[in-house]
Amino acid sequence: MSTRITKESARQLLRDRFGHQEFRRGQWEALDAVLSGRDALVVMPTGSGKSLIYQLPALLLPGLTIVVSPLIALMKDQHDKLSAQGVSSVAMHSHLSTSETREAHRQIKEGEGEILYLTPERFKDRAFFQHLLSRPIALFVVDEAHCVSQWGHDFRPDYLSLGGISKRLGRPPILALTATATAHVQGDIIRQLGMNDPHVTITGFARPNLRFEVIRTVNDQIKDTTLRHALREFEGPGVIYVATVKESER
Repeated sequence: MSTRITKESARQLLRDRFGHQEFRRGQWEALDAVLSGRDALVVMPTGSGKSLIYQLPALLLPGLTIVVSPLIALMKDQHDKLSAQGVSSVAMHSHLSTSETREAHRQIKEGEGEILYLTPERFKDRAFFQHLLSRPIALFVVDEAHCVSQWGHDFRPDYLSLGGISKRLGRPPILALTATATAHVQGDIIRQLGMNDPHVTITGFARPNLRFEVIRTVNDQIKDTTLRHALREFEGPGVIYVATVKESER
């Protein structure tokens, strides 16, 4: 399965539907591979536009684009953004009400939606999987693909079944996306998903908009004082990591 499209035509769609004037580094090469029917592994930093590499082809390829995502929050965020851009998508997750789940089943069964978001565990829903078997699948996307290697062997073993699932769905092109993967993890992703001679795009891991600083403290009192100072001085959102749930509730 392939759809040949010029870079200029893709750029026009990029402007019209997604509001961007130009492709970022690495996007077009990976996107072109996907449109040509090739498997592709993409390693690009967070915020560099990996999602566009399947979202734009989803508007061009005949059939449904399936996106396997590890977290409900990620699915909801992408689903909401696509809705705002006028792209039809369906998100299947455990936070849906009974009526919402029933509606999602109906949409997939009746051929609605261009992109479907779900977790790897959702494929065990037999009725839902039968609906998928009735749809032509254009592209099988594994977002946060490092989870295949880092979680699949113990924490979430359903990740290891994704290669077999793609075959049951007619073996569409596989697109694996991640922001963090060593050479070993990249090789494991390719093996576990059964990717065939994939196009590989690696733009690096550096985030020039981030600054890292280590502040050494000798006890909890100084650590707390340093944290309070940081909270007063720095504006905008932030994340504080702690070792235990109890500590997070202080």
